[in-house]
Amino acid sequence: MNFKNKECLLNFIGFLFLVAQCLSMVKGEFHYYEFVLAEKNFTKLCNTTSKLVVNDSIPGPVIRVHKGDTVYVNVHNQGYYGVTIHWHGVKQPRNPWSDGPEYITQCPIEPGSNFTYEVIFSTEEGTLWWHAHSDWTRAYVYGAIVILPTIGTTYPFPKPDDEDIIILGSLYSGNLVAELDYDLIYGNELPHSIGYTINGEPGDFGPCSKETTYRRVVDHGKTYLLRLVNSVVAANMFFAIAEHNFTIVGMDASYIKPITTSYILINAGQTMDILLTANQTLGHYYIAARQFWSQEADLNNFDQFNVTAIIEYRGNYTIPLSPSFPSTLPSYKDLTAAMKYSNLFRSLASKYHPVNVPLNITTRMYITVSMAEIECKNTTCMATGEEIIIATSVNNISWNNPVPIDVLLAYYRNISGVYTTDFPDQPLYYYNFTSSELPVSLAIANLGTKVKVLNYNEAVEIVFQGTNILGAGYHPMHLHGHSFYVVGSGYGNYNNETDPKNFNLVDPVAVNTFGVPKNGWLAIRFVANNPGVWFWHCHVDRHMTWGMAAVFIVKNGGTAETSIRKPPPHLPPCNVPLKSQVQNNDGSDGKENQTIFI
Repeated sequence: MNFKNKECLLNFIGFLFLVAQCLSMVKGEFHYYEFVLAEKNFTKLCNTTSKLVVNDSIPGPVIRVHKGDTVYVNVHNQGYYGVTIHWHGVKQPRNPWSDGPEYITQCPIEPGSNFTYEVIFSTEEGTLWWHAHSDWTRAYVYGAIVILPTIGTTYPFPKPDDEDIIILGSLYSGNLVAELDYDLIYGNELPHSIGYTINGEPGDFGPCSKETTYRRVVDHGKTYLLRLVNSVVAANMFFAIAEHNFTIVGMDASYIKPITTSYILINAGQTMDILLTANQTLGHYYIAARQFWSQEADLNNFDQFNVTAIIEYRGNYTIPLSPSFPSTLPSYKDLTAAMKYSNLFRSLASKYHPVNVPLNITTRMYITVSMAEIECKNTTCMATGEEIIIATSVNNISWNNPVPIDVLLAYYRNISGVYTTDFPDQPLYYYNFTSSELPVSLAIANLGTKVKVLNYNEAVEIVFQGTNILGAGYHPMHLHGHSFYVVGSGYGNYNNETDPKNFNLVDPVAVNTFGVPKNGWLAIRFVANNPGVWFWHCHVDRHMTWGMAAVFIVKNGGTAETSIRKPPPHLPPCNVPLKSQVQNNDGSDGKENQTIFI
């Protein structure tokens, strides 16, 4: 090859490189992670137990990306039971195959096997998290996701001097999976945690824990972005920092109008971005969190552990015998403190962070979220004594996973008998939902695998109505595959004539998880523009496990770009009928899925 040809070749290679760089800037970069799930012994609260974790740590690895990037995570399961991973708050456009909830969008990754998730980021910016989504394995299988602004842009607030991740977690005694399985079989109360953690450590108030308390060194006058995640399995949490106010600037990977406060309530599954300025006297200060108990006020059989971490100022001073504890941290049952947060959050609604609230609603749903009971004879339980076991429900339906196949595969392959498409838009009965005296007969729910089918680009409004059946509580509702706008909330029974007049349609917060107030209601809106099968559920796992969940199927649009992508190779296997034909079903007839034979 002569010099001129070589020069042309080099120029062409350089051109291809520039094209690749431009495409990368438009479509984002690609990142690769290896997650190895395995059992490891940990000593917490003086007890050593084996826990299933990722890459030998609690929390697991932090995933760091820029807005619009794509991540491939190869999950190797070296544990003893099947597991799935969910990328909480990541919309996964057209890609429900990698969303992760067990028996909803995939079957479990069995021991000794692996599966590579493709995690597609789109509009998210801020903090999210990942966690196991199979039974309660997420107790120790979780980690943070940091989504930085697109390269060349920045935060909508002054850039902080540094940042840190604060993840609230749970601790359980013994073998959690075995205990959970036993309790479900015999209809028992589900396990309660024995403590909480910050970045995997219980803190100073737990036995045998003081030496490992998480500590963060700060410099006076600097501002820190704290990325806060509530990964606690079954509790909403109050959070505060001694003698410091802080400013909430983001929630569920979406920026909000700044809120300066001395404490927060962060619901199970939520994330928040908060700015902390180290402006107090040099010293040591506790970061502290405790459960917000929203159920019966006279009950005390809940986890009352106070988890702590420590902020340490850098400098020369006499180290105190004990850090200051936050006097602003609400007590466990402070309903007034929790109520403060129902209507505070607002989106930025700015030029670079606009809102697009659907106004012309085409589907309205009114959904009760309730404690419930189901008859043992209708389940696989082996309850001794009473024939009624505890459950939860949405519109009187208690979700039942379609083991041993998942809803997405059944939908895509048109496999019959897996689910029905008759999830109700309204409650079975209308009554005074928040009355203090409700007949026990209203608690009986029906088991079902009922889904709601939505047309592509359907504008949806849902009002979640809390009830006082068997006791009221806060229910943080989480929607997969979409963010939603919180347009209203209130206490008592929702009034469909007067309450919509006060909806915020200008700058409502856009989130993926938000709490239904105790004995109150929550109104949300979203556009069903992500084709696929998407789980929605209470993120208090005991409620989700008991049945406070259901599924949306969003049908394909009219083009390839508005349709579900083809399934990836090597999906974790399900027990699928051999004669089912692999083909895409857009659910155009709206009927129950039907078997197609080759």
